[in-house]
Amino acid sequence: MAIPNFALPGDSLASTSTNTPSTGSHVFNSTIHASLAGPVTSAAPSKKTPSPTISISSSTSASTSYTAALPSVSDIVLGRITRTNPRQATLDILALGATGTQVLREPFSAIIRQQDIRATEVDKVKVNESFRVGDIVRAVVISLGDERSYFASTAKNEFGVVLAVSEGGEQMVPLSWKEMKEVNGARTELRKVAKPV
Repeated sequence: MAIPNFALPGDSLASTSTNTPSTGSHVFNSTIHASLAGPVTSAAPSKKTPSPTISISSSTSASTSYTAALPSVSDIVLGRITRTNPRQATLDILALGATGTQVLREPFSAIIRQQDIRATEVDKVKVNESFRVGDIVRAVVISLGDERSYFASTAKNEFGVVLAVSEGGEQMVPLSWKEMKEVNGARTELRKVAKPV
């Protein structure tokens, strides 16, 4: 497995058999996964760690380039869920691009409607089983909406929750396309999970 230059939370980085996790990463099923969005670095082996050490710098570091760009239709965005109700979820768009490389100077509001969460069985979708407040979501802008907010969609496999914290406050990792599990616990919760890119 080649180590990527940039990762999003939940992305697979390397095997624990050949690498050691460090800042911004965690282990799940013998694989090192990203806990943060940011550039990935691999440090050479040392006396303390006989294998290369994988770490991630936070995307909010000084090296991050902030942009004054506006989201537009077909843009892939990263954002945080701020509110949910039975019909929709409200998303604060924080960055542009599948890997969030263009961090916005200020968040833009977007709505993910119930019918835009999944591509199939749309009538069976429940917003509270797809997103929770605080989840980090990868989505695509489908409409400029009105003066208050954009409309976004997570209907494709690569869109959905990329980072979540359980009700108990534990960081979670994907277990399937609709479920996430605590990294250090047994609790599972329902989500519309994004397929890693």
